[in-house]
Amino acid sequence: MKKRTLMKVVSVVFPILSLLCLTACGEPKETLHIYNWGDYISDDVLRRFEKEFNCEVQIDVFDSNEAMYAKLKAGASGYDILVPSSYMAKLMQSQEMLAPMDLTQLPNVTQYYDRSYAALSLDPELQYSVPYFVSFTGIGYETTRITDFKPTWHMFERTDIHRRCSLLNDQREVMGCALKTLGHDVNSTNPEHIEAAVALVKTWKQNIAKFEVDDAKRALASGEFFLIQTYSGDMLQVSMEKPTVAFVIPEEGSTVTFDNFVIHKNAANPTLAHAFINFMYRPEIAAANMDEIMYVTPHTEAVKLVDEKLRSNPAFTIPEDVRARCTPLRDLGDENIRYIKAWDRIRAE
Repeated sequence: MKKRTLMKVVSVVFPILSLLCLTACGEPKETLHIYNWGDYISDDVLRRFEKEFNCEVQIDVFDSNEAMYAKLKAGASGYDILVPSSYMAKLMQSQEMLAPMDLTQLPNVTQYYDRSYAALSLDPELQYSVPYFVSFTGIGYETTRITDFKPTWHMFERTDIHRRCSLLNDQREVMGCALKTLGHDVNSTNPEHIEAAVALVKTWKQNIAKFEVDDAKRALASGEFFLIQTYSGDMLQVSMEKPTVAFVIPEEGSTVTFDNFVIHKNAANPTLAHAFINFMYRPEIAAANMDEIMYVTPHTEAVKLVDEKLRSNPAFTIPEDVRARCTPLRDLGDENIRYIKAWDRIRAE
């Protein structure tokens, strides 16, 4: 075939093939971009959302609120939904980084959100965030190795578990629980309160093996540790595999946090983002997600649908009167330096 003739054929056939491809493939799918903690949502649930809404979901992961915040402040863009903890969501909202929630697009949230948790939230009216999972800080312990256990933070002073226990590697969590033990607010900026909390944590430090998070729960599961400061969600996972592990919130009280769905102010797909949040609050979807991830969504109906073994676990259902002893951590702005300096002293001495 001559070159001139070939070019004529191509010029006619290529547009036809392109049109056929567009007709067969349909419009390009929308993509929902989510920035979340690792292993923090069911893959099956995501696939169901993609199929129903004819879209794709792409997830990037972060390992701390501060890392997520720093990435966004450095200019990272393209995210529709973020999943920060309460104090970070509040900070981001104050800096106008978030879009307001349109509750008219969230009928499942308005119907099923368990408002008995609202007193623990930094956004009780859901103006800019929707609670995804809730977690309480408390004590996880091996019931077969601890004799005469008492639900108090003073357990970390027990010499019979010397070097068999650990505290979280988190300045606000550790200091907050020390402040609670002393009868003070977990968000206190009173220098005398902080100084007293430092002294108490130093006492605990003499007895613990280390400050740790994920390795500590694995050490408790393996029998290396007998008692740890930990999160209710983590202990729910461990105790489902090892029933002799229990979780309690000490009588002095503790801290509580929500990981929340928020929508970035520059989200490319805010309507799809609202649809996703509303989807995640469908009772059967929320229950399926809890069954796999083993954290608690504050949902009036879904908690009744989860697996019975999970539902009967004490770390899953925290009574309302016990929840009332817990206080959310707040971002303290410039006052955070007090805790940073206090923590530096604790770790150095």
